[in-house]
Amino acid sequence: MKPNLQGTLSAAIAPAHTRWSQMSPREQRLVRGALALLALALVWFVALRPALATLRSAQSQGPLLRAQLQDMLQLQAQARVLQAVPAAQTQDAKSALEAALPTLGAAARMSLTGERATVTLEDSSADGLAQWLMQVRLNARARPLELHLTQSQGLWKGRIVLQLASTAAP
Repeated sequence: MKPNLQGTLSAAIAPAHTRWSQMSPREQRLVRGALALLALALVWFVALRPALATLRSAQSQGPLLRAQLQDMLQLQAQARVLQAVPAAQTQDAKSALEAALPTLGAAARMSLTGERATVTLEDSSADGLAQWLMQVRLNARARPLELHLTQSQGLWKGRIVLQLASTAAP
């Protein structure tokens, strides 16, 4: 230690040392016991209690984490299958989009501009929209570029712009 720091530390401890030497052996034992109890409490609250709480929560979270892992592995398998499927030709993608359009409802319309398709929907159900998006991704190999959707009373309306598969990244 530096001489300055050592001197300051010695000056701070000196009164405690003097008080300690004036105590009877019985008082010294009580103070040691109190310090030991304080040290045990500190070890309990800082080291053991949090570790035990983590262990208890880990046991209850295990099944949930295993289920999430299974879901992620299934999604990974689906992604690999999608990556392995060759890109659809532009005409095939357009045909697949047109075939899936009725899933969105009778008021759904589609316009094609080059490699992009713009779909306008009115009063489509959430299930129908989800099914349509899955069909578009799997069959037409198109990916959404823009979504402008609003929900009213459980039905969706708006516009979706899709990039067709021939120029889309797999």
